[in-house]
Amino acid sequence: MTLRKNRVRVQTRIGTLVVFLLGMIGLVTFRYAWIQLVQGGELAERMRNQVGIDYSVQSPRGAIIDRHGRELAVSTMTKSLFVDPNHVQNADAVAEDLAPIIGKDKQEILDDIAVGGGFAWVKRRMEQTEYEAVRQVIREKSYGACLGFRDEAKRYYPNDVLAANVIGFVGTDDKGLDGIEQAMDKYIKGEVTEEFIYTDRSATPILDSIFARKRYRGDRCKTIELTIDSGIQFIVEQEIDKAIAANNPNAVTCVVLDPKSGDVLAMAQRPSYNPNRFWDYDPTTWRNRAVSTIYEPGSTFKAMVAGAALQEKIVAPGDYYVDPGYVMVSDKRIQNWNGESFGTVTFTEIVKSSINTGFAQIGLKLGAERLMHYAELFGFGEPTDIDLPGEESGLLFNPQEMVDSDIATSSIGQSIAVTPLQLVTAMAAIANDGVLLKPHIIKSIRNADGSIYSETEKQEVRRVIDSATDKTLIGLLEEVVASGGGKKAKVKGYRVAGKTGTAQKIREDALGYMEGHYIASFCGFAPVEDPQFVVLVIIDDPKGTFYGGQIAAPIAGSIFSKILRYLRIEPSTTVTADDDEPAKPKPKAAPKPAKRPYVGAVPTGKVVVPDFSGKSIREAAGLAGENDLSFEAVGSGFATSQSIAANTLTDHGTKIIVYFDP
Repeated sequence: MTLRKNRVRVQTRIGTLVVFLLGMIGLVTFRYAWIQLVQGGELAERMRNQVGIDYSVQSPRGAIIDRHGRELAVSTMTKSLFVDPNHVQNADAVAEDLAPIIGKDKQEILDDIAVGGGFAWVKRRMEQTEYEAVRQVIREKSYGACLGFRDEAKRYYPNDVLAANVIGFVGTDDKGLDGIEQAMDKYIKGEVTEEFIYTDRSATPILDSIFARKRYRGDRCKTIELTIDSGIQFIVEQEIDKAIAANNPNAVTCVVLDPKSGDVLAMAQRPSYNPNRFWDYDPTTWRNRAVSTIYEPGSTFKAMVAGAALQEKIVAPGDYYVDPGYVMVSDKRIQNWNGESFGTVTFTEIVKSSINTGFAQIGLKLGAERLMHYAELFGFGEPTDIDLPGEESGLLFNPQEMVDSDIATSSIGQSIAVTPLQLVTAMAAIANDGVLLKPHIIKSIRNADGSIYSETEKQEVRRVIDSATDKTLIGLLEEVVASGGGKKAKVKGYRVAGKTGTAQKIREDALGYMEGHYIASFCGFAPVEDPQFVVLVIIDDPKGTFYGGQIAAPIAGSIFSKILRYLRIEPSTTVTADDDEPAKPKPKAAPKPAKRPYVGAVPTGKVVVPDFSGKSIREAAGLAGENDLSFEAVGSGFATSQSIAANTLTDHGTKIIVYFDP
């Protein structure tokens, strides 16, 4: 009995202990669940705040570099000042202390504080000196509760104006607003990420935590490598500055292209702007004229018309044409640039002297369908799809709607509109054995860690003309520079080919042309035997002389000369020390007299010989007629000398010979 009682007592105690233990386990489990599930987030945050801090990290915007790695646009991290209006004790004192440091008016800061809420910007992207001064004020005046800083990237353009219209600029929210900055914004835009750093009790970062931070490896902040060569870009911008000074035009545009790869080596314009302070400039200067402006190309387009005519075998270099000086097509008069007849000439002379009547006749032989077909083959009438915003397509006729006068005017580069990039790309096709390439300005895109994200490969669009035809065409274009209207683009020791252009500007309402307003241009390539680059120069509305051969060709020639030296291209021909071509025999002319006016009465039957210097053939002929003199012209271009000296007496009806040079 006693044994049984003892066993019951032990079992009772064991049961009680088990119940107690189960109760304790349940209590612990409940408490654990309460802490983990109910209070877990709060406690974890409390612990996190005790051992470290969260903060936002702004990764800088990706760089833009040229083909040699030279920086064109870079970002640095700066401090931006904000205010928490809810915790401002004395708004007037805060504004009074900050205003002289950050260069803002006191009332502006008060307006920022008056916005209310928990956050308002005071000044973004401060200079380092400003940041240090503000931080000192915050410490001295105990403004830590209401003022603070955030890291933001600030964009810098170390070369100021250089390639500004290609690069573009960035707004206050790190958003690209023009050029490459806009086109590539999704790749190079910076990114804000949240990071956690372990700290000690005084909130000082623990060194191991700092060292553990890794370089940004996200999908943004990529580096954009352009095809632009800063050296060539600098050369071009120097030369177009000279063109501005010499000709006082509305604008100058220049593009340099590699015909073998489609790389844009330089793209410049004036007027331009400094992207570091883009807000100080008229927004019209932000636009990249090379892709977003269309114009009538004038005689530069004749190079493509000549290529089409040669390809279709409707003309050969030695074919003869009779130039009457003007032709009437659909009741429209088409005359030569000098208003005169060149007589019987070969097709070579038509190209070399840019004879409008000859090209009008050739265009009519081609017909509307073939003429517009070749224009499209050369890339006109559609965008090139280069990686730049705002590209225009240009304007071509619908062949079905063309009348004969449309064909004739299109053949001389009128009544159609192209972009500078389209024209230089078409000329590059001629330099590239007749094969059209897609132009591009992005060479590669690199990830933030330096690895290659993408590279641009050469892209052939189509063959435009046969290789044999192209070689013939290049020979004709070389004649233009060697002894024709483009000879001011010559470079001593090098073979250069190209075509000049002079086009009347279209009225703003597109109803006819503006009297006395022109676009002068030259487009060509060098060296002829192995073309390395194509140059296009466009001078919009120059004051004074307006012929492309007189003002655009010399600028192009200077660019050719400097780039050839820059690229260390060996001369292609042997030259003398004095000139780049042997002297050509010229008709003997009277020595140039001193220009003293005739004094005294003019006897009956006599006339004072006028000074013809600098006159065109038309002007000289008119002046001779006014003075009752018989007139004979030798050469073409502008008067350089005359058979009877100016300001001398001669008989009425006397024959005077005036000598002209292009």
